[in-house]
Amino acid sequence: MDIDICDILGIKYPIIQGAMAWVATAELSSAVSNAGGLGILSPVTTKGLVKEIKIMKGLTKKPFGVNIPIMNPNSDEIVKIVIEEGIPIVTTSVGDPNRFTSIFKKEGIKVIHVVTNIKHAKRAEDAGVDAVVAMGVEAGGHIGKEEITTSVLVQNIVNNVKIPVIAAGGIVNSNNFSSVLALGAEGVQCGTRFIATEECIAHDNYKRAIINAESDSTEVIARGIFPARVIKNGFYEWFEALTREEKVDKSLFDINFARSAILDGDIKNGAIWAGQNVGMIKKVIKVKDVIKEMMNR
Repeated sequence: MDIDICDILGIKYPIIQGAMAWVATAELSSAVSNAGGLGILSPVTTKGLVKEIKIMKGLTKKPFGVNIPIMNPNSDEIVKIVIEEGIPIVTTSVGDPNRFTSIFKKEGIKVIHVVTNIKHAKRAEDAGVDAVVAMGVEAGGHIGKEEITTSVLVQNIVNNVKIPVIAAGGIVNSNNFSSVLALGAEGVQCGTRFIATEECIAHDNYKRAIINAESDSTEVIARGIFPARVIKNGFYEWFEALTREEKVDKSLFDINFARSAILDGDIKNGAIWAGQNVGMIKKVIKVKDVIKEMMNR
């Protein structure tokens, strides 16, 4: 397959696993890398990043990366760990790509930056990143305030930058994969589809919530503040009843609400982050089968 992003990242298939907090662990990420995609470790796990990296290195010899939320209070520490551990690839998000990109480039580390509009894509390109992830409103978890659909966002960014564009948001199967390639994307980033896999450590209740969901089961919370897409449940109803001031306060820390659902299985009171195409996921399968199906175009 003659796709530049595969050559850039040293992978077989242009499929990147999203760095979902709590579950983008070595178990899941190594399975993605071993199946030919690019596994990405989240810095937010119960074991901690250093431990996850060491486990990851024991599970795969294939390329993998680490996600760095730039505005995270611990981002400088994460950068130091990435360099010390010799991580070859990083995905950066939620912040100015100029902050760390030059540091990574000096170390020979490939940088992929997540964006939600054209302005940010151009800024990332100017900062020297190797590729951008164009994440549409269909994505699960935190999304852009602009709420631009994946199809519109991908095509517009492809037309405005020269670096490779990776599509994200509502991509769960080969049809979605093919559609964004037709728009000019060189690969995809998937999150929700990889949660509903055997290798993911997410609680069975969380996985069942995904496979039982329909196309109208998700909604965006914290619009205009720090928007995130979730499956509607008791948490959703509680959050939407809050005042704007209360939402501002709670939205900054809802990563812990996600933990209660995704790790502890409290799918009534926890935030069930999931993408809009969740209704198309009907089985928990192996990671390798997710990638095999997606490449079966």
